[in-house]
This record gives sequence, structure tokens and C-alpha cells, in this order.
Amino acid sequence: MKGIFNKLILYILPVIMLIGFYACKPSKPAFTSPPGYDLNHPEKFNMPESLLEISGIAFYKDKSDTVYSIQDEDGRLFRQAWMNKKQKHVVFGKKGDYEDLAILNETVMVLESDGTLYVFPFADATKEKVQDIKIFKKIIPKGEYESIYADNQTNQVYLLCKNCKDDKKDKSMSGSIFTYNPAKKELIPSGEFSMDLSGMIKKEEILKTGLKASALTRDPHSGEWYILSSVNKVLVVATPDWKVKSVHRLNSSQFNQPEGLAFDNEMNLYISNEGDELSAGNILKFKRKP
Repeated sequence: MKGIFNKLILYILPVIMLIGFYACKPSKPAFTSPPGYDLNHPEKFNMPESLLEISGIAFYKDKSDTVYSIQDEDGRLFRQAWMNKKQKHVVFGKKGDYEDLAILNETVMVLESDGTLYVFPFADATKEKVQDIKIFKKIIPKGEYESIYADNQTNQVYLLCKNCKDDKKDKSMSGSIFTYNPAKKELIPSGEFSMDLSGMIKKEEILKTGLKASALTRDPHSGEWYILSSVNKVLVVATPDWKVKSVHRLNSSQFNQPEGLAFDNEMNLYISNEGDELSAGNILKFKRKP
């Protein structure tokens, strides 16, 4: 009888310990949202096949009646009405790795992953091919870039690095600022910025390798930065001086590959997702709550 009891203890004790381990193990944080939004209940707009790999979105003067977008591989600027899959496009470049775009007043800027900027008049957006384009190369530190933001009030352009050599070592995220002169069609270097990631890494909110930003935009009212990371599946909100304010984990079942980010003039938030073999690319709209 004693032998049977010992055998039972031998088999049951590990099970009890395993149950205790998982009972005490902290659960992953819930899917949270920035104040004024509910990231769990979007309005979903599926993209046509041509925008399966949608990688950036923008609005002209923040008007949401027309969505402007790009996709990873083709040098085309797409345009379409909200919830209308029919799209038109203008060709601005050859095959490449196009990651984000911004519309700065009457100028379109498309960012390639190596930091190259394709700049052309917004008036060309309705043509078949861009007639007047200027390409800026090697204006920022060597690295991988997926995020651009343009401020219509100041004419400043922010380029945020996804993967730069010193950022991983410093546990930071760096970027460059330019001021665009539309009359001379030139970008004037206007400073640099960085954000400390050590706190998020310590809390295991992001990977040790960094945030790996995939899109950037700014709340036009508060001046707070919204930074998207597809790799980490998070949306980070930072103060105007680049201090981390909050980190919001994104549900992978809803955010397949979040790559684009924008506000409209009614303060609604938009996040675009690349598709894959099983799902279409899409844009998710999160209405601003009172």
C-alpha cells in the first residue's frame, strides 16, 4: 500500500506543481487603447488585390473622403474613396521597397526603405505618370526606414529609423527632421531626435532588439506622437518631446501586419494592414469617441 501511495505522489506532485506554476505566472497584458479610441472595434475596409501589400496611407489636408496609399513593391500612388474598392493610381517610380508616404500641403512624399525620398506635386496624383519628381538620396544616416510624418503647419518632415546601427546598442530610436521649401523644392536639415526605449525593453513590452517602427503620425490637437510597430504588434503614444506615455498591445487576429497610420480632420484614427495568402490587405478606422 505504501508503495502505491509513493507512486501516486511521484506522478501527481509534478502535475500539482505545474498547475501552481501557471496559476502564479503573470498573464500577458490586455489589448488596451489610447484615450478616445477603441482599438478592438474598428470599421474595416478590405483592399483590392492591387493593395494586398498596402504599406502606407495618407489624406490630402486630412480629408478622409479619399484615401491615398502605396504598396511595398510598385512605384504607384493609389487613390480611392472610402469603402470603395475601385482604385486609380499614378506611377512615380520603378519597382522598389516603398514603405510610407506623407502629403505635405501640395506635395507628396514617398519613403523607400533605404531612406530615399520621392517628392512630387500633389497635382500629379490624378495623372497617369508623375511629370515632375525629385529624388533625395543619402540625406539621412544609413539604415532601414518605414516611417515619415509631415507637418502642414511648419513644413517640417520627420523620418524615423526602424533599424539603425547605434539604436540597438543605445536602446533608443532615432530620427531626422527636415524643413521643406516648396518654392525651391529642397529639404533643409533641421535637427535630429531620439526616444529612449530602455523602459519598454525592461518591462518586456517590446523586443530587446527595439521598437522597429513601421509608421508614424501625430495627434494634431495634443501634439502627441503615435508610433506603430508591426514586429512588436504595439501602438506607442509618446509626448511631443518623445517621452513614452503609453504602450498598447495589438490583437494579432485583427492587426495582421500593421504598416500604415493616419488621422483625419475629425480625429478618427486609421491603421492599415498588409494582407497575406489567407487575408486581404485592409484599413481599419477607429472613430474618435467623445
